Amino acid sequence: MCMATSEQQTVKQMSVPSVRVRIAGFVTTIQVILLAVHWFVYQTWAFFQPETDSAGLRVAVAILSVSFVGASLLAFRYWNLWVRAFYRIAAVWLGFLNFFFVAACASWVVYPATLLAGLRVGRGDIATATFGLAALAGIYGLVNAHWPRVKRIRVKLPNLPEEWRGRVAAVVSDVHLGHVNGTGFVRRIVGKLQKLRPDVIFLPGDLFDGTKVDLEKVAAPWKELSPRFGMYFVTGNHEEFSDRTKYLQAVSGSGIRVLNNEKITVNGLQVVGVHDSDAADAEEFRSVLESAGVDRERASILLSHVPRGLGIAEKAGISLQVSGHTHGGQIFPFTWFTRRIFREYTYGLHQFGKLQIYTTCGTGTWGPPMRVGTRPEIVMLEFE
Repeated sequence: MCMATSEQQTVKQMSVPSVRVRIAGFVTTIQVILLAVHWFVYQTWAFFQPETDSAGLRVAVAILSVSFVGASLLAFRYWNLWVRAFYRIAAVWLGFLNFFFVAACASWVVYPATLLAGLRVGRGDIATATFGLAALAGIYGLVNAHWPRVKRIRVKLPNLPEEWRGRVAAVVSDVHLGHVNGTGFVRRIVGKLQKLRPDVIFLPGDLFDGTKVDLEKVAAPWKELSPRFGMYFVTGNHEEFSDRTKYLQAVSGSGIRVLNNEKITVNGLQVVGVHDSDAADAEEFRSVLESAGVDRERASILLSHVPRGLGIAEKAGISLQVSGHTHGGQIFPFTWFTRRIFREYTYGLHQFGKLQIYTTCGTGTWGPPMRVGTRPEIVMLEFE
């Protein structure tokens, strides 16, 4: 036993530096990318609008280029007014930078095209048009992201208990409570749910952003809800950034039932929940579902944060998997990239063999508090 303990300590001591090295490498990579993007956007603007170039602009761009990484590092350690304000500013700028990068690329396409076509269009006019549209897209994204819509979906599940026909389950995923979406945001969601009055509420992960936050305070509004058949939660990848225990305690304390890799029966309906880190490992995911003992002759719903492992869920006899994570890509052009990764399962209700899967694009945002090409949603699943 002493030898086993010694080996565990050695592994732990070896793993901590390894994790830190990976984190440092990831942070460095992101910062290098951001520096390159800022340089490209700045150089493009300076070329098309040379009269606006100045030392002040260069200093501003330099500061902005390190703002999001700096704000993120602070956000993981501190929870106060100044850090929240800094993070929000940096996150908003990151969203605008995304569109300014697209604008810069478009400028370099439009400019030579006008020259080839023999059109007399000034360089400054081209930049004003492309960057102006980019700014408008960012403003629209800010407004759109803070306006959750209600989406109603009808779902037919084989062997559904008769008493569940006509009942409604609300799906609220990827709220990302933290330095951007705080208590006020979740109160608005709770207020909508109180008016919608679903029979049950499913929360398939990323309720929290994973940064430093007053967990009890931001989770407290959920106590105001009391759906007839309860509220159920599994972790997403953001709750797995560190020890998930604190998040599970906050969730439980707010009146939400945590499904710890288990199956429960809710008025005849089987509800299974698998935490994200366990669903990420195919063998562990398969083991958890086998241990759950799903009755194939009765309808079942699986809460699993990421739309993956569909073959495993289908083989286990799951009727419907409810997921989130993708945000639908959240903002253009990431909407394209996300669809290439998750294909049709990026968003909406789809079939995988005998398994149905609904992937919600989520209620909140991560990083830039913007949505362009997607809409935040509260999903109301009505069972037929």
